[in-house]
Amino acid sequence: MKDQKLTTDEYDALEFIRRGARTDRFNACVGRNAKKLSGLKLIQYGRDGSVALTDKGTELLFLRRCIEALRQLAADPLAAADAEVVHFLSRKSHIAARAEGGFALTDKGRDSLADIGG
Repeated sequence: MKDQKLTTDEYDALEFIRRGARTDRFNACVGRNAKKLSGLKLIQYGRDGSVALTDKGTELLFLRRCIEALRQLAADPLAAADAEVVHFLSRKSHIAARAEGGFALTDKGRDSLADIGG
């Protein structure tokens, strides 16, 4: 996936949609960003005017959550991360459980974080 260079506001709009915003008419953040997000094929409109994430939008948000988790765990091994992200990062050998609790970044995880500028 190409680097999208989305703003925080655009990510917030995607997150609102993920959590259940059904239209861009009632949420100013979604309304401001809908045209660009639709053009990038991150959201799609239904025939009834509803708005939903595309698979590409869902993947982008998940990757963002993974990057945020890596950053948080690098700063604090006891930082909270959701189970889906922990499972994915563990499976990809980016983090490993610590005996004293929490998770430590592996060499692969540190390299990935360095590659993305984390």
